Amino acid sequence: MDSKPNLIVDLTFDFSLKIIEFTELLESKRKFNMANQLFRSGTSIGANVSEAQGAQSKDDFRHKCKIAYKEAEETKYWLRLCNMPKATHLRMVYLKTYSR
Repeated sequence: MDSKPNLIVDLTFDFSLKIIEFTELLESKRKFNMANQLFRSGTSIGANVSEAQGAQSKDDFRHKCKIAYKEAEETKYWLRLCNMPKATHLRMVYLKTYSR
């Protein structure tokens, strides 16, 4: 395994951990469908970025990064839905619980 730091891999991994924490909160509030969609798209960003590191060509690398971008756009959509008035309480609980 390469010991050289890779900022995008590290950031997307940390983002995945935060998505997992947030979706667990959604599940505790019985928001299973929202949690599932957000979990899948949010963790897929880092998975695709990590997969791109082993790309077989520049085109393959670009393709995997484009998939990660699309997953980020989908995640942004689901997070916007979580920010709607009924979901605001959940977001506030999350911020109080997991903010550093």
